[in-house]
Amino acid sequence: MSFELFIGGRYLRARQKQSFISLITILSVVGVMVGVMALIVVIAVMAGFETDLKSRILGVESHVVVMRHGGEFSDYPAVLKNIRKINGVKDAAPFIYTQVMLKSSSGVSGAVLKGVDPKAEGRIVKNLHALLLKNDEQEIKNNGYPNAVPGIILGKELAEKLRVYKGDKIYLISPAGMISPVGYLPSMKQYIVKDIFESGIHDYDASLAYINIEDAQKILRMNKSITGIEVNVIDIYNARKIAENIIDDIGFPYWARDWMQMNKNLFSALKLEKTVMFIILTLIVLVAAINIASSLIMMVMEKTRDIAILKAMGATDMSIRKIFVFKGMIIGSVGTSLGVCSGYILCKLLEKYKFIDLPGDVYYITTLPVRLVASDVITIAVAALLICFLATLYPAHQASKLNPVEAIRHG
Repeated sequence: MSFELFIGGRYLRARQKQSFISLITILSVVGVMVGVMALIVVIAVMAGFETDLKSRILGVESHVVVMRHGGEFSDYPAVLKNIRKINGVKDAAPFIYTQVMLKSSSGVSGAVLKGVDPKAEGRIVKNLHALLLKNDEQEIKNNGYPNAVPGIILGKELAEKLRVYKGDKIYLISPAGMISPVGYLPSMKQYIVKDIFESGIHDYDASLAYINIEDAQKILRMNKSITGIEVNVIDIYNARKIAENIIDDIGFPYWARDWMQMNKNLFSALKLEKTVMFIILTLIVLVAAINIASSLIMMVMEKTRDIAILKAMGATDMSIRKIFVFKGMIIGSVGTSLGVCSGYILCKLLEKYKFIDLPGDVYYITTLPVRLVASDVITIAVAALLICFLATLYPAHQASKLNPVEAIRHG
């Protein structure tokens, strides 16, 4: 052990002449601990919110959407084949996307209609039992009209708005109608509610309705055309690169967007909020670091005679600086270690017991989601230690500049 570290440790353990200095040292340790703990818990909760929101969005949306400049297109089988060959693509399926009106016996509501392929959509969207939309042509032919009513799947809040449940019948009204002797008539067709899904995100649950893509083509008079192609990839964080590869392969006039681009504003806001919270809570550690600097300055004043004797025995300015930097860093390291441990324990308790409830009418979740990321913990710990180190530099510099002759004479 170097003598600088030895003396720094002795100064930390020794009983101070002024108990106020010891109190400030203890408060410095507690301040660093509380700051690091608060940072870890808050960042873990925000990471949990981001992860939960991401899983809910990807439970309804695909990872990549491929569309054509100019609108709908009909030559999609060849495009689908090319997309499925691209490295990193798990699956792809066609879809139709438009706005319609839904009418039940109890209400009317606008909705976003999505026509999907029942065989493939279940592999694209997790929260959807798409096979319920499958049309069994033989069953329709044999049983007639009662079983020929096609199925529709509604979002939970949309179903509540229409006051319908599974098994109820509703009418879908599309603007793609026809010209008649009495004027323009919108298309209208009856559907039976096969299922009600819940994503946990209001915008989706209050507006989305799914039907079979073949039914959508008929009621919208699109023949064999589609709006676009949904793509699921193996690695969701590589979606942007895969989207670029898709466009490189199939070329213009097609374009693609990944799930991060489609929700760019939302995730940018979350990232900004996380950064701001990190900066605000770092101020707690900064206050504790000022306490460390204060206690070291007072210790320099108390240990003036000791410093003079060390210098007279041959200690260099660098050695004196190291003594006080070591002492300050020991305080910072103890506080940071205690903060990391207490933050980890609190996160695990929040994750296991969920003792903080959130109002369900305000948030889309009822308990705090917690996701502890190792890189976040390391960043917080390094930031806290760096602040503590910077706080030791001025007192250490002042100690190294003491004149030993003057210090012994007036000590």
